[in-house]
Amino acid sequence: MVKARVGVLRGGLGHEYEVSLVTGQSVLEHLPVVYRGRDILIDRAGVWHLGGLPTAPVRVARQVDVFFNALHGEYGEDGKIQSELDQLGLPYTGSGTAPSALGMNKEMSKDLFRRAGLKVPPGLVVRQDESGDSSRVAREVFNKISPPWVVKPNDRGSSVGLFFARSIGDLGQAITDGWVISPVLLVEHYLRGREATAGVIDDFRGAEHYALPPIEIRRPAGKLLWDYQDKYSGETSEICPGNFSDNEKHELEKLAITAHRALGLRHYSRSDFILTNHGIYLLETNSLPGLTKESLLPKALKAVGCSYPNFLEHVITLALSGR
Repeated sequence: MVKARVGVLRGGLGHEYEVSLVTGQSVLEHLPVVYRGRDILIDRAGVWHLGGLPTAPVRVARQVDVFFNALHGEYGEDGKIQSELDQLGLPYTGSGTAPSALGMNKEMSKDLFRRAGLKVPPGLVVRQDESGDSSRVAREVFNKISPPWVVKPNDRGSSVGLFFARSIGDLGQAITDGWVISPVLLVEHYLRGREATAGVIDDFRGAEHYALPPIEIRRPAGKLLWDYQDKYSGETSEICPGNFSDNEKHELEKLAITAHRALGLRHYSRSDFILTNHGIYLLETNSLPGLTKESLLPKALKAVGCSYPNFLEHVITLALSGR
């Protein structure tokens, strides 16, 4: 039996380089025996490496049958690597170029979510101009959105560059700090409530889009936000399945599928929510959620009796079949 060669892409050009390394390693370690894994490192300069040696992507493509995209954030999750893989003409896991770009752009994805009937936090996009006058921008935000606020880059994932602000002064500083990371920021009203996340798997167990059980996320004591460090430090408390009523559980699952469809995503995704007294709000949808030991999607898969290797085989099969 000839084993399909799976090129696992990890590393990349973005802020989530280290997490991608871990996700990629986890994928390589859990690949079913029916596949032959190839470790493909993309360094911070964008150079591809196979077998520890730098090489051209077109040469790598000759030695694999399918790519498993284990990249995260910029370059890996925003349509750039997808465009490169499309040019190489080989199948790959995860969403395609346009849906990936939409999913990473918070301004555009929120617009699509609203059109799909999903509730999203009130927010404004603020762009850095030549003056860099964050104080003026903060005052403009204050006149339209009540405090407190959450400030985050418009084009990053995993809560990279996430800031919290209670006053106009705090907001101005958060915008200044955020512009160091990205010239385009999203400022949203901070919503209080219980946090949840729900994954979606395509063509799984007889469903076109199968919703995994929602996970309840409890932040470390005193933390107002679930930031990048919290997500991968193991300090948060995740309850899977979460302590939600049947109605809340079904609603979260329905909303996760709606978000998945709204962006045109494929294979798998994970959406983050907050449950408030005024309803359930969608915070964002991840087109390539992490697959490390601290990541939430593998925990939800385990809760429904799907092992990590079985999940990998399912997703790779979807990619190879062109779905």
